[in-house]
Amino acid sequence: MASLIQSDKSITGDVSKAKVVSKKKPWRDLDLSLKIHPIRKDIIPLKDDNAIKNAVKNLLISNFYDRPFAPDKGANLKGLLFEPAGILTEIQMRDNIKTVLKKYEPRIQVQGVDINDLSDENAYNILIRFRIKEYDTEESVEIVLRRLR
Repeated sequence: MASLIQSDKSITGDVSKAKVVSKKKPWRDLDLSLKIHPIRKDIIPLKDDNAIKNAVKNLLISNFYDRPFAPDKGANLKGLLFEPAGILTEIQMRDNIKTVLKKYEPRIQVQGVDINDLSDENAYNILIRFRIKEYDTEESVEIVLRRLR
């Protein structure tokens, strides 16, 4: 009576590499440049991976005690700008970045942090490579921390 019906969609080959990726929740964030939509006359929000990249950037440029009721939310990179330039300062920066992103940004997994010392310009060029877990995509955020005299 009831016969077994095979689906026309079957997985062939190496099943361990098969993934199902779906967007569960759209992410939105406020763009701090506050660009106005020409028709709606409203602020244009950032969506999905751009929202996550913006959140990462905001965490990196925040210092300790910048946010009320969250004194440890931030990487405190500006505080490290005035430390002597060297490997110890770079290690501290890398640790601060990894700690704040692991604690406050659960949507990503940090793949690497590259710090280039630009001593001639009194600056650091920081590149953070990460994977967005939900979308299974790799993104990066680059910031330049500059010390002004």
